[in-house]
Amino acid sequence: MSGHKKTFQCGHKGFGQICHCCLQLETQDRVQRAKKQNWRNSFDLDPIDLDRLPNYVVLKARNIINRLQGCSDYRIFKGKRLCHDRLVISIPITRNYRMLCIDRDGTLQPKQVISHGEYNVTKPGSLLRC
Repeated sequence: MSGHKKTFQCGHKGFGQICHCCLQLETQDRVQRAKKQNWRNSFDLDPIDLDRLPNYVVLKARNIINRLQGCSDYRIFKGKRLCHDRLVISIPITRNYRMLCIDRDGTLQPKQVISHGEYNVTKPGSLLRC
């Protein structure tokens, strides 16, 4: 080493052939972009549209969907059949979101996740458009 710092094109100062500060930032940026792309791609595998929901709701909904595939007892998730349509089951995901499922011959099929506000103001019978 010559002992003299040089100024790189980016404006940073240091020794060597490349700016290690910018290299590290570029690497972190690439990793973050890859994570975001993987997150976006994961929505293609979901049986229902979860794209517009907050991340924590998406993760909980996916967990419930995966666990529902192994069992048909919706009551372990505190789910309830709707009074006006006994084939529709409402499963709370969080305090503010509900997953609506259809009972098809004992198999639950998730149909949509809606906010509790949408769930409360919707007229009976118009929740699901199958």
